[in-house]
Amino acid sequence: MRRWLVCLLLLIFALPASAHVGSPDIYAQGDAGPYKLYIVIRPPLVIPGVAEIEARSSTPGVDSITIAPLALTGDASKHPPVPDTMAKPSNDAQFFTGHLWIMATGSWQIRFIANGSQGQGVLSIPVPATAIGTRKMQHGLGLMLALLGVILVLGMVGIIGAAARDAQVPPGKTAAPERRRRAFVAMTVAFVILVAGVILGGKWWNAEAADYSSYIYKPLQMNATVQPDNVLDLKMVDPGWLHARKLDDFVPDHNHLMHLYAIRWPAMDVVFHLHPDQVGSGDFHLALPTMPAGTYKLYADVVHANGFPETLVTSITVPFTHGRELTGDDAEGTATAVTSTGRGTQTSASYKLPDGYTMVWKRPATLTAKAPEDFTFTLLDANGQPPKDMALYMGMTGHAAFVKTDGTVFAHIHPSGTVSMAALMMAQAENQTASNNMSNMPGMDMSGSDSQPIPNSVGFPYGFPTPGNYRIFVQMKHANIIETATFDAQVQ
Repeated sequence: MRRWLVCLLLLIFALPASAHVGSPDIYAQGDAGPYKLYIVIRPPLVIPGVAEIEARSSTPGVDSITIAPLALTGDASKHPPVPDTMAKPSNDAQFFTGHLWIMATGSWQIRFIANGSQGQGVLSIPVPATAIGTRKMQHGLGLMLALLGVILVLGMVGIIGAAARDAQVPPGKTAAPERRRRAFVAMTVAFVILVAGVILGGKWWNAEAADYSSYIYKPLQMNATVQPDNVLDLKMVDPGWLHARKLDDFVPDHNHLMHLYAIRWPAMDVVFHLHPDQVGSGDFHLALPTMPAGTYKLYADVVHANGFPETLVTSITVPFTHGRELTGDDAEGTATAVTSTGRGTQTSASYKLPDGYTMVWKRPATLTAKAPEDFTFTLLDANGQPPKDMALYMGMTGHAAFVKTDGTVFAHIHPSGTVSMAALMMAQAENQTASNNMSNMPGMDMSGSDSQPIPNSVGFPYGFPTPGNYRIFVQMKHANIIETATFDAQVQ
């Protein structure tokens, strides 16, 4: 009972959990059989808690969508509960909303089953569920509750004093002096007992809150050092959270165990997308490329074997480093610096790349926090035409990183959305239509076939978590060249 009470009150004052940094909501798109769905999942703030879900079908003819929460891996993933039917809250026949309880910390999936004129289709979206922390009570609310508490204590003391003084006094008579003394003693004793109860209650609350804090998500920490021969050493430290968390159970996410973004700070004018190799438990090494001097914020994405993703954050200051040439999937981009106020300078919808190519953003007129958008980018050659040598970048038509200029938000996005591809493949593996779904995931080619031309446009479903200034790094590939464009956005 006490644990449930603490969970309930923490639900009011909790911070959102996030696999990315400061970007907790999940945006995804995929095919549920013949139906293309755009999904928004707002995970619960604490566990247990309620996830709010939105689904929109761009394919007409969807009559109903059911949703069910189940574990991402293990036996529990094979036994889904009875699904809930999503509601249609408006006259928009293709827009659905729903909510589900998430009862435990860990890797979950939400299974969408769409029914309509073209039959039935299934799509599963992974959901990392965890509470990230608590907020202090608002000052005004605290003062109001304290005042009400004082009034309650004084009222109870007054009631006890009146009862001891006047309970046996006949109507119209005045209480004798001994009864007034008895009332004073009773009020004093009641006041001491009530104050002691408040003090003990505060200690109990602090003890319960401290016990609950052991369930709050504590991200892996990462220490970065440069060893001889310009080798970047990234060592992970587990500050303690779940006993089951390991430092050696990472799985490849589009062919790499770690995706590392290094962004020069605070100008955000240089970005590297690199892929360190694991050399030991919780230890990754990377031979540094040639890097301009400066302080770099490091964002490292990894995925555990159970599908739970984590983003590790640290920083490192390096002098000018004459390192290796970039090879494979490693890439670099440069841009003009953001202003001292955090305002971006790459505000045009068109970005000129060093080799004469251009990347164009289909920029909305306004950008609003929490509003889902399809961020679409197109690569054009020096003649303004679609390149004839478009190539997949790590199996996808593109990658993007959305970074707030104050450092509070980082999100590595794929054409399928904010979820990691490794976790998405785990979720789809349990569906009967998994093979069809994965081959049809937006921006992906799971077969490796080059029979289909690769488009020169890529879309990323995402919603900015908070207002402010953001820098967006977008990467697409043609031939063996990875292009990195930079765009800035001011979010209302």
